[in-house]
Amino acid sequence: MSIPKEAPTRISPLAGKTATPAMLVDVPRLVTAYYTDVPDAAVPAQRVAFGTSGHRGSAFDRTFNEWHVLAVSQAICDYRRRQGISGPLYLGIDTHALSVPACASALEVLAANGVDVMIAQGDEYTPTPAVSHAILVYNRGRTSGLADGIVITPSHNPPDSGGFKYNPPNGGPADRDVTGWMEAAANAYLEAGLKGVHRMPYEKALRAGTTHRHDFLNIYVSDLASVLDMDAIRGAGINMGVDPLGGAGVHYWSPIAERYGLNLTVVNDVVDPTFRFMTLDWDGRIRMDPSSPYAMQGLIGLKDRFDIAFACDTDHDRHGIVTRNAGLLPPNHYLSVAIYFLFQHRPQWSKSAAVGKTLVSSQMIDRVAAKLGRRLVEVPVGFKWFVDGLLDSSLGFGGEESAGAAFLRRDGSVWTTDKDGIIPSLLSAEMTACMGRDPGEIYRELARELGDPVYDRVEAPATPEQKKMLAQLSPQQVLSSELAGEKILAILTQAPGNGAAIGGLKVTAASGWFAARPSGTENIYKIYAESFRGADHLRRILAEAQAIVGAALAAPAHQPKTASQTKAKEKS
Repeated sequence: MSIPKEAPTRISPLAGKTATPAMLVDVPRLVTAYYTDVPDAAVPAQRVAFGTSGHRGSAFDRTFNEWHVLAVSQAICDYRRRQGISGPLYLGIDTHALSVPACASALEVLAANGVDVMIAQGDEYTPTPAVSHAILVYNRGRTSGLADGIVITPSHNPPDSGGFKYNPPNGGPADRDVTGWMEAAANAYLEAGLKGVHRMPYEKALRAGTTHRHDFLNIYVSDLASVLDMDAIRGAGINMGVDPLGGAGVHYWSPIAERYGLNLTVVNDVVDPTFRFMTLDWDGRIRMDPSSPYAMQGLIGLKDRFDIAFACDTDHDRHGIVTRNAGLLPPNHYLSVAIYFLFQHRPQWSKSAAVGKTLVSSQMIDRVAAKLGRRLVEVPVGFKWFVDGLLDSSLGFGGEESAGAAFLRRDGSVWTTDKDGIIPSLLSAEMTACMGRDPGEIYRELARELGDPVYDRVEAPATPEQKKMLAQLSPQQVLSSELAGEKILAILTQAPGNGAAIGGLKVTAASGWFAARPSGTENIYKIYAESFRGADHLRRILAEAQAIVGAALAAPAHQPKTASQTKAKEKS
């Protein structure tokens, strides 16, 4: 079977520019569609579908409407009863236009089911890490009556998007066995016209004895000194700038600065569901992505005002770091530097605490871990794979190439098991204070010693059948013995760190690698690639990667390999 040729990424001429009024989402229309448009369960795109970060969609497309939220909320209540989860459920929201109405819909169902729900004091927006933190703090030392949580957010996705994700008692993203059960139950409710969904009026739900207020903000902020050296940041007088990108942590930063005496300026504290203050992303759409140089033009333009600057996405579980000399650091660069710093400045961490990375993250992380003498745990894409390791402290750090990370408290115990954009942001100031150099300068030093890789990710169209085949590839279907002029050292369809299926393929050679995996939401597949020999070598890897994937998809699954094609054991 042939696979379509990769289309070059087309950067919109509007990328990096401010949106025009005509491009802004019509919030009244969007909210009206949320309540009035009813999804058709017979249409696959309109059914509940949990990806790696919950169910997402838009009310305009009938992919995120009130029926979806009601059905998923009832499915969560059913799951809690089945699992004996009887503690409080922490409910947080971000600043997307659909998050407030979705929160109201969810509360109507949760209250009708007798769930003790913790909502934010003053109806404050709540970052994802504050929900994970609350779950873990409550569950510490408990073996029954455990808490869990819901975060209503589509992450950094455009303003017309809505999202709904569930965090079980371990505080992290739910595993596929959990979300798969919930997805099936929710779709059954959609098919039945919501028959069986328990619900009460919103005003009654707010007054219910099971609905409580929780001070997410101050509890999270007051605990930050347990995970970061705030004294070092304050003592060095680091001049920091932060852009919350209009997200859920917008009101967290000033209390952080005040409580710890930090020289921290919030450059934009506006909350506007159209996100009109954003510069447009690569495709000309508004997207609150702190790792995108196009979306981050506002803060990049202010870089000379600060020693270090940073931003977080809409639910504050991803970070972007801006330095005077380097500008916006690529996520892989900052992850490498953060690991290098943390494992040298956390003396209470266990000597056996490992470095966690997803297998599409930079191999620079492998080299940093080796330099530090730390074990590397390489897992499939998805932060859920780090949850257990962070929870039992066998991982000191978990990070993914999309700028998501979490790490342990200074005493070596768990902080959060979901991504936290706030602590990596503040860590950039701590390392600047402690090392006398900003993260960009530290990365250049590492690159001079360990190699200076170039990294890229491209997308190519694929049919649903091709996506399914790619997810089920075996190493024996790869017919090539070389990658960009170098002998292939390993062909992986399982992650070295935990043996879990990667849902695709990774091929490594001495100076480069690529990984290919199907998208969970679009008819495309993604190729991630890296070279330690420069941009020309990277382009060759990307070209050969597509040829290798195409040939593998055309090869019978049972085809034997020659000795030169046998999978080599990759050192972890």
